Amino acid sequence: MKKSIIALSMISTLSLNALAAQHEHDHLSVDYQGKEATPATAAHNTEVAKTLNFNDKNAFTRFNQNRIAEFDQATADILRAEFSFISDKYPDSVNPSLYRQAQLNMVSNGLYKVTDGIYQIRGTDLSNMTLIRGKTGWIVYDVLLTKEAAQQSIKFAFEHLPEGNTLPIVAMIYSHSHADHFGGARGIQELYPDVKVYGSNNITTEVVAENVLAGNAMSRRASYQYGATLGKHDHGIVDAALAKGLSKGEITYVKPDYELNQKDKWETLTVDGLEMVFMDASGTEAASEMVTYIPSMKALWSGELTYDGMHNIYTLRGAKVRDALKWSKDINQMINSFGQDVEVLFASHSAPVWGNNEVNQYLKMQRDNYGLVHNQSLRLANQGVVLQDIGDAIMDTIPQQVKDQWYTNGYHGTYSHNAKAVYNMYLGYFDMNPANLNPLPTQQEATKFVEYMGGANNVVAKAKADLSQGEYRFVATALNKVVMADPSNQSARDLLADTYEQLGYQAEGAGWRNIYLTGTQELRIGIQPGTPKSASADVLSEMDMPTLFDFLAVKIDSIAADKLGDISLNVVTKADKTEVESTIFVELSHGNLNNIVVNKLQKADATLTIAKADVVSILLGQTTLTQLIEQGDASMTGDKQAFGKIASTLVQFNDKFEIVPLK
Repeated sequence: MKKSIIALSMISTLSLNALAAQHEHDHLSVDYQGKEATPATAAHNTEVAKTLNFNDKNAFTRFNQNRIAEFDQATADILRAEFSFISDKYPDSVNPSLYRQAQLNMVSNGLYKVTDGIYQIRGTDLSNMTLIRGKTGWIVYDVLLTKEAAQQSIKFAFEHLPEGNTLPIVAMIYSHSHADHFGGARGIQELYPDVKVYGSNNITTEVVAENVLAGNAMSRRASYQYGATLGKHDHGIVDAALAKGLSKGEITYVKPDYELNQKDKWETLTVDGLEMVFMDASGTEAASEMVTYIPSMKALWSGELTYDGMHNIYTLRGAKVRDALKWSKDINQMINSFGQDVEVLFASHSAPVWGNNEVNQYLKMQRDNYGLVHNQSLRLANQGVVLQDIGDAIMDTIPQQVKDQWYTNGYHGTYSHNAKAVYNMYLGYFDMNPANLNPLPTQQEATKFVEYMGGANNVVAKAKADLSQGEYRFVATALNKVVMADPSNQSARDLLADTYEQLGYQAEGAGWRNIYLTGTQELRIGIQPGTPKSASADVLSEMDMPTLFDFLAVKIDSIAADKLGDISLNVVTKADKTEVESTIFVELSHGNLNNIVVNKLQKADATLTIAKADVVSILLGQTTLTQLIEQGDASMTGDKQAFGKIASTLVQFNDKFEIVPLK
């Protein structure tokens, strides 16, 4: 039976969110610094710089505007001190557009006034914390990634706000279902136990389920996207696109007392005497999301539908593709519903935009940018442009006036991978070229490619010549075939690492840079610590049993399970010691694990009865099923080996699987 407990506890390895990948990671085991930029990369970045309007300082003005108090050194050390190397001039090893974003995000540093009655803390985490003055206290909008950052931010704000800690926090609102917007919730509730919690539509379901089924793969991939093992210097991480980075501490979750927009796209609610108009925007940046308008303040909260840059339609860690058309339409809805009156736009990331004309211009440019990504990707696809080509092709379809705006640039999402996301959403991965329908598995394909190309030595020799000319994109493709076919080929590994490194130095997207540089690092020194840590008790406590068994079904070795034959199990969970919360009928059949919620016990090989809270304790490794049965807190009738048999077929995922081939 112990095997089943171990297997069940593996659920705690899920990735809560792409952003959590960099959270609470170990330090590098070696002082890895990387190499210098090549002359080709330096020349590339110089040419990029010539296309950029560095004279446009508008964003820096906005980011500096209305600061009430700057962090002292101890507080600033959380994030900004780690990026003290950021200077006034871009280095050769960083795309100048990305470096400008890194400079901009260094400005966010302290407590700011948005408008009368609205304040923001910026710079303690990836996201902003917003404080809104209600009738009897403060309404907190988005509460950062960790409990520690939330409490520290509140403490700092209340030291400098008028009527700061003389008024309680009476309400807490989550704009959407990503961890950097709800993770600090327990920190607020501990300080103000009576706080009422509001969340976007269906947020709890999305929070606990979003990354479960592909959680292990997503976590490993996220460590690449967010550069979780890279150092912070000119050859490593320079920025996180949305802000400087993530706070360190505990990710928590307090389930909302009330979920918004359950019946309609629009809902008007009075929160602590303040009228708020909520518009559901689920299916844009997050599966559960909303925006808010406060009529009395003429203030529009855009959640994460806007920030100073272009967001991901497809996030590189892996996730369901987002709907670029809906994203554009929801921003358009904001413009048409609130644009006539709004005077300030504020959001989960970046700084506010002030002035009716300025807000509308900003929103229209963001609306049209996502609309262009959607519409032009499909126009190209309908003209026969295939998935591999569409990322380059779309650049010729973006009007110059859109490219010239800093806040449309691809620091988080890029035109290239967002265009591919739109293509994939409508047409999938296959481009209808018969050669791409059923290619060989990657290692076999690589071996044949190298053979066709005249052998590894021939490829390496040609790659060296092209590398010296800065032809990095194809060199990466060719050398990857050599390393895939023979991971022990050190000369190919070294050249491929050098190639990835220069591609990283040229990349405008923070995720692209981190992926290239992490691949470089792993080719040179192997996998380093940095895969996401376990999920928190707060999140696990909200996971329902069907989702848990869906996840366990992913872990079943189907061949081993098929040899066991059919096994059935009732799992009865209790909200407390007496009240039945749910009954799940679980079947192992033909090597597949099925589950369904039922109204009554089914004919089964065994029945397990257990309290929901005890299930969470098992998942967190705080107890075992055997102990619970011995204590009388759980019971098993029928075939007491049934659960153990199912558990014996569960595999343990490797959270350090190869991405680049290891030796």
